[in-house]
Amino acid sequence: MVNTNITNFRKNIFGILEQTIKYNEPVNISTKDGNAVVLSEEDYNGLMVTLQICSVPGMKEKIVEGLHTPIADCLSEDEADW
Repeated sequence: MVNTNITNFRKNIFGILEQTIKYNEPVNISTKDGNAVVLSEEDYNGLMVTLQICSVPGMKEKIVEGLHTPIADCLSEDEADW
């Protein structure tokens, strides 16, 4: 995460935002009243999807179970019912 103060952010907003978008590097901006974080839209959308998935009851456990399932025990793509 990039850390900067509000004065530096104001001076370099275009470059900082371009780097945030290009490299998905969050920016922590400190002010006298507190801090703010700037994220790329891609990172923001990823966080929202993660929160949505984690809010489904039992989904987290199913994901962890799937991570521990050996590849040999998995269906091939052409065997799956889509």
